[in-house]
Amino acid sequence: MRIDGHVHVIGTGSGGSGCWYRPRGLTRIGEPVLLRAMGLRAADLRGNFEEIYVEALRRQIAAAGLDAVVILAHEEPYRDDGALIADTGSFYVPNDYVLGLARRHPELIPAVSIHPARRDALAELERCIEGGAAVLKCLPNCQNMDWNERRYRPFLERMAEAGILLLAHTGSERTMPVLQPRFASPRILTQALEVGVTCIAAHCGTGMMVLDPDYFDDFVAMTKIYPNLYGDNSALAGLSLRFRPWQMAKIREDPELAARLLYGSDLPVPPSGLVMAALGMMGWRDYHQSRREKDALARDVMLKRVLGFPPETETRLSGLLRGSSG
Repeated sequence: MRIDGHVHVIGTGSGGSGCWYRPRGLTRIGEPVLLRAMGLRAADLRGNFEEIYVEALRRQIAAAGLDAVVILAHEEPYRDDGALIADTGSFYVPNDYVLGLARRHPELIPAVSIHPARRDALAELERCIEGGAAVLKCLPNCQNMDWNERRYRPFLERMAEAGILLLAHTGSERTMPVLQPRFASPRILTQALEVGVTCIAAHCGTGMMVLDPDYFDDFVAMTKIYPNLYGDNSALAGLSLRFRPWQMAKIREDPELAARLLYGSDLPVPPSGLVMAALGMMGWRDYHQSRREKDALARDVMLKRVLGFPPETETRLSGLLRGSSG
């Protein structure tokens, strides 16, 4: 199966979804761009937005020739004592929403989001396992999740036992408030890897040029130690200035590293080959050809192939998901 392992679903609460969307900072500035990437308009936010968004996503999946995408729940941040840090993020997507979507649409694979400091964290994990969750998604630096805390070990051991993958944001984050900058390193996954959780370092630890630390070398070094560590190439074909030519060269030169990479789009973050073409990572002809592709997801698939990511990147996740025969 060809799977996009990193797709955001967003909701306004229409239809009783439990979602909320409160763009602030760069998220507010980028809101029209995100909507356009989905083929939507600002007016859609005032309608039955969840239904409109999901139908737009399903259309893009089909147009891109993918079999499925992993849709991401989005947890609120919590303090170490389990208290909610309210009114911090730009959006919230409850676990029940993505689990319900996955039950109705077989091309949607649910990734839940649970802060391990929550007082009901283990109970919620069990509930989500029973509900069909395949992945747990988090942004450690934005949600204050230190996965190396010893007290989270039972939670991680249960994830490993159930075969739940841990997809963790690593590297730069510029659209949401960052509470713990040091949690952006892939090394935040050390304990999870040691207990046997299969982990995916989203964005491979890359950081925006000049603005943020880059942890790509840390990610590469960790792949040599932990056979259960993977990375995804989400947001690596965009205007974020987080992917450098030498990093793609290292991937091409190291077959073992290339074998640890999975395809992810980060939709609705729009893809663009402009920076890649300017850095010499693709030709201008390829860039102009990609611009003619109207659907953001199909354009992202095209750009990742032009950059040199092999087709296996798109199918590798299928063999890692629980219940999959590979």
